[in-house]
Amino acid sequence: MGKQLTVPALRARKRAAGQDPLVMVTAYDAPGARIADEAGVDLILVGDSVAMVVLGYDDTLQVTVEDMAHHVAAVARARPRPLVVGDMPWMSYHLGEADAVTNAAALIRAGAQAVKLEGGRKRVPVVEALVDSEIPVMGHIGLTPQSVHAMGGYRVQGRDHGAADALVEDAVALADAGCFSIVLEGVPDVVAARVTAAVDVPTIGIGAGPACDGQVLVFHDLLGLEDRVTPKFVRRYASLKAEAVAAVSAFADDVRTGRFPSDAESYHLPGEELGASPYGASYGAASA
Repeated sequence: MGKQLTVPALRARKRAAGQDPLVMVTAYDAPGARIADEAGVDLILVGDSVAMVVLGYDDTLQVTVEDMAHHVAAVARARPRPLVVGDMPWMSYHLGEADAVTNAAALIRAGAQAVKLEGGRKRVPVVEALVDSEIPVMGHIGLTPQSVHAMGGYRVQGRDHGAADALVEDAVALADAGCFSIVLEGVPDVVAARVTAAVDVPTIGIGAGPACDGQVLVFHDLLGLEDRVTPKFVRRYASLKAEAVAAVSAFADDVRTGRFPSDAESYHLPGEELGASPYGASYGAASA
């Protein structure tokens, strides 16, 4: 697929400068990383969404740094061309700069080339500490899932003038602190356009309209592997869960009716060795 994508190259990808929009998808293992790589995306986010779409939790708050490092390493082993970004989980960067650097370093050692963290201006000291430690940082503002309890649920953010102004200020502060890109989640399209115009780093939208410098979707959502909830901003490009259920059901039916495995799907002993079969001559004769 070509040369490895880098942070400086991606930082320059502003649509206002005539650049193509960035494409980011999540992935949590080597097969997912290979699919994303072969599809030609620009960034792979090893998201803390793994908690919900892979590990079965009800929110993203349950995963640890160790969990995230495990999945980052699986993605990195595929050696994908896209930049690999590791999500910093809840409470991995909330207790101070030193703690954040230590936890981010664990994701980098696992194979990430950058980390992502949630929050606006209050995260500036942490972002600066990470950047000072040569760890590239992607910001994330708007609907921040790790703040689900404080927000009272998964609610669109920036709906009034004051909240919209605050998002712009957050984005500018994160860019000034050294973030190379910023995810905008769950904000009105006009607010996302304001934020995108206010910063010189690319914005990547999810439920933030078409004006962002790029877009991201969760792997399991866009492929239809997760079909229990369909957020407004998700477009399904396949229905792989339905296809998988049909395939496994067909396999189960073939096993129960004796159609699987067939003679062609079974191993056989050479004719001259049938007499030595541990199952006896009758088995050899029947399976020859």
